Amino acid sequence: MSITTASKADRRRIADEFKERKVPRGIFAVACAATGQKWISSSRNLSAAQNSLWFQLRSGGYRNTALQQAWKQHREAAFSLEVLEEFDADIADLLLNDLYTTKKREWAATLGVPLL
Repeated sequence: MSITTASKADRRRIADEFKERKVPRGIFAVACAATGQKWISSSRNLSAAQNSLWFQLRSGGYRNTALQQAWKQHREAAFSLEVLEEFDADIADLLLNDLYTTKKREWAATLGVPLL
C-alpha cells in the first residue's frame, strides 16, 4: 500500500492558501427559543463562532452568567446562532475592534437585548 505525500512546495502552497483565505467576520445573535432571550456578540470567524461558544457553554464556564444559566436550564436544543451582519473582507484589522464595538451596540439597541 502506497501513501502519497505532498512535496514541500505543495505543503507550503497549501499553507499559504489557508493563511490567505477570507473568513467571514461580523456580528451574531444567540437566541434561546424557550425564553425568547437573545444576546449579541461578534466574531473574527463567524464560521467557527457557534462551535466555540457551544463548547464553552457545554463546559459550564462561559463568562456571561445569564447565558450560561439559560443554557443550563434549557439545554443546547433550545439555542441557535444567527448571523446579523457580515463585514467586508477588505476592512483593515486595525479598524475591526472599533467596528465590532459600534455595531454590537447598534444591534443590541435595535433588538433591545444585552451584549455578550
